[in-house]
Amino acid sequence: MLVERMRPFTSTIFTEISRLAVETGAINLGQGFPDTDGPASLLADAAANITERGANQYPPGPGVPALRQAVADHQRRFHGLDVDPADVVVTTGATEAIASTLLGLCEPGDEVVAFEPTYDSYAASVALAGATLRPVPLRPPHFGFDDDELAAAFSDRTRGVLVNTPHNPTGTVFTAEQLTRIGELAVAHDAVIVTDEVYEHMTFDGARHVPMASLPGLADRTLTISSAGKTFSVTGWKVGWVHGPPGLVAAPRAVKQFLTFHGGAPLQPAVADALALGDDFYVSIGTELTRKRDLLSAGLADAGFDVLTPQGTYFVVADPTPLGYDDGVDLAWKLPELCGVAAVPVSVFCQSEAGAAATRPLVRFAFCKRDEVLTEAVTRLATLKEARS
Repeated sequence: MLVERMRPFTSTIFTEISRLAVETGAINLGQGFPDTDGPASLLADAAANITERGANQYPPGPGVPALRQAVADHQRRFHGLDVDPADVVVTTGATEAIASTLLGLCEPGDEVVAFEPTYDSYAASVALAGATLRPVPLRPPHFGFDDDELAAAFSDRTRGVLVNTPHNPTGTVFTAEQLTRIGELAVAHDAVIVTDEVYEHMTFDGARHVPMASLPGLADRTLTISSAGKTFSVTGWKVGWVHGPPGLVAAPRAVKQFLTFHGGAPLQPAVADALALGDDFYVSIGTELTRKRDLLSAGLADAGFDVLTPQGTYFVVADPTPLGYDDGVDLAWKLPELCGVAAVPVSVFCQSEAGAAATRPLVRFAFCKRDEVLTEAVTRLATLKEARS
């Protein structure tokens, strides 16, 4: 029998909506994965590592040295961070980095502050660790947090604070001022800061990603997590990493070896080379996604949604209230039949009643798809307004 703390996590909304999309033939804009491959050089490197270079056995436990060095170089190049490759641990995606970090840091009875809506693995990982999640609502339309609510979430039991920026599912990018406030509370309560920065290269309209570890006085208490999946459009590769000061990174390093042991041997050196791609590649990520965001957002607006324009990630949140729908969960289950498009409700990413209430009508759409797919989705979405008129 499943232990009680894991009973709320027997399935995910992504699994259920993706299943529904397949059954109905709907365009799946619910789950966040691109429908194009990553850079050709990355794919060619991985293939050669398998067929020519024999990189098919266990890699070193903390990760292939070339990738650990490449992560350190990347952090210096883009964020001005001085990272020792010895303090980088390669994981099976950012999801394992988060889980292994929380399992290694938390004791039963500890508390972890997080901002909701939260990516669904956060609550599950906190539960696995026997800790308690203390959510802080991000309220639409700008998805900022209230300083008093944030302060109230911290206590003498706070072990860590999870910060996801750019933020999934809302698309908000925390400012340096917001991050500084979070950092002040973490210092005051001696909490570890765990940052999920997988969308670090996906910001729009002048928004700038600021790593928590780059802020004064916070590097010594911050574990930084990212991955190759989103940046290089290879979400199925599951190559992630976590870095931080030696005393903290020892936590995910110790736990990770008993979760997946070691993996991705031919993929790790390929990712290492890709991290060194030129600035034109990294600039193109934001340029292309901005265009796709605008294409889908315009279609949603024309269909009658209120669109909450994201500053980052590859998701756009929309409010269907003008169309007469005030329950995002109900609409998400109906959308595939109504118009042949699948999306996910935002409220399912919330643990508290306040968070669920604030996001109740909202649905999230992924725009990391080919133009022709987005164009067809926009055409189908237009039928929603026609059906209500």
